Amino acid sequence: MHLTLLFLAAVFFLLAGYIFYGRMLGRIYELNDKKTTPAHTFKDGVDHIPTDKTVLLGHHFSSIAGAGPIIGPISGAMFGWLPVLLWIIIGSIFLGGVHDFSSLVSSIRNKAMSLGELIKNLMGRRGKLLFLIFSWLTLVLVIAVFLELTKTTFVQDPGVATSSTLYILLAVAFGILLYKVKTPLLYTTIICLVFLFAFIYVGQKFPLAKSEKFWVYALASYCFLASILPVWFLLQPRDYLSSFLLYASAIGGFIGIIIGGYKITYPTYTAFNINGVYLYPILFVTVACGAISGFHSLVSSGTTSKQLNKESDAKIIGYGGMIIEGLVAVISLATVMIISKERYAELIANPLAIYANGMGMFLNKLGLPLQFGENFAILALSTFILTTLDTAARIGRYTLSELLGEHLVIFKNKYFSTLVTISAALFLVLAKSYDLQGNLIPAWKIIWPVFGSSNQLLASLALLSATLYLISKKKRCLITLLPLLFMLPMTIFALLLIAVKNLHTQTPNHIMGFSAIILIILALLLTIESITSIYRKETKQI
Repeated sequence: MHLTLLFLAAVFFLLAGYIFYGRMLGRIYELNDKKTTPAHTFKDGVDHIPTDKTVLLGHHFSSIAGAGPIIGPISGAMFGWLPVLLWIIIGSIFLGGVHDFSSLVSSIRNKAMSLGELIKNLMGRRGKLLFLIFSWLTLVLVIAVFLELTKTTFVQDPGVATSSTLYILLAVAFGILLYKVKTPLLYTTIICLVFLFAFIYVGQKFPLAKSEKFWVYALASYCFLASILPVWFLLQPRDYLSSFLLYASAIGGFIGIIIGGYKITYPTYTAFNINGVYLYPILFVTVACGAISGFHSLVSSGTTSKQLNKESDAKIIGYGGMIIEGLVAVISLATVMIISKERYAELIANPLAIYANGMGMFLNKLGLPLQFGENFAILALSTFILTTLDTAARIGRYTLSELLGEHLVIFKNKYFSTLVTISAALFLVLAKSYDLQGNLIPAWKIIWPVFGSSNQLLASLALLSATLYLISKKKRCLITLLPLLFMLPMTIFALLLIAVKNLHTQTPNHIMGFSAIILIILALLLTIESITSIYRKETKQI
């Protein structure tokens, strides 16, 4: 089978989903540009600022993408490429796009507050408290892991560290030019992109070689600044410019696949059970960002909703952003489809090697050197890991402020909430603990394996709140209810498997096992709260 035809079919379905399903979502939620968005109502020049949809799409897309749509499909391909491809397409259109769009619109209809505040209005204070605790702990883990990944990348490739540092300064210049000098967006973008790609070359010529400890604290300091500075000054322009790196990768991969004439050599399907790892539910918690990811709901309701210029922009940003991410996931999967099963087994320990190899081949079809294509792919991926890191820090600050600020005023202080959030992440990076084999490893590695399931549990809870929102508005809720009925049982089942695997063994991992049990209890409690609110008809009109 030729890759080109299958790839074009996947692109067709994703595009059709955006046009038709996205339009239906807009009708159900009754998007209305006459309604003033919170970006205008609460405009403060720091967090709330009306933003051009092109800039906001780049900011949103960079924040939700990260390494997820690249690593997830490659790892999930152990079951064969067909299950992964079907999940990406179906998930992006009917689950992920709905999830992201609903989280964004629900937030702007609720003063751009987080899903926790929305859940409070729908379920009560207890529901809000449970959700915010879970969200904050998830964000701390995300910050810790992505800080570790970024630090490792900078140490291994000091040239990327140089390019990234110059790139941060470029983002500040972009923000000042666009918002203070008032230069046209098109000209500002073109000028900054010239510098951006020049910095790739400069970075390799002047590598910034520093120790691991230096980069840990330098990146933590960067996260602190990204959280407290006005969003237009650093975070938004950096994410917007970085989106062009992923756009370039996607377009280059797209053209390379079309003209490459590749044959699919990887198996369509391998097995349902691979050494005790089952396709259901493991595939659906492994391939997250390319299909549906709970982290997206935190971005949609945490930062994007505070910058949405008008309601109709929600379709291209909330739903369209997920469709673009689905395309990135398909391209990532394509890097597996052109290699053999034996080659996949050799490289799967390092999914980035598979991605870099495939992208190098795709870009080579455009006349670019193979090594350049591989380096560009890794650089683009490193950039997106950094965007997820700084966005998670800012959302962590919002979440902690909502969680404790009502009772402890100090947590309303953005400096203090940011410091607590980043300090918690630093603890997970710097603290050490023993694994089941007696090896001393960073604390975050002990609990990281539960992240996939907890992330999809977060998606389930976001769909739950969206369903309650539609019910409160007396609107058709099947569009969110059906994805919820798939995601919630699947996630609970995945957590049950994790609990049994880690507790029912001669050398149990109590941290992992009991973490999974706690998450299951959380999911069940929130589900009971939601059913009770519907039964008692206490869900408010919001």
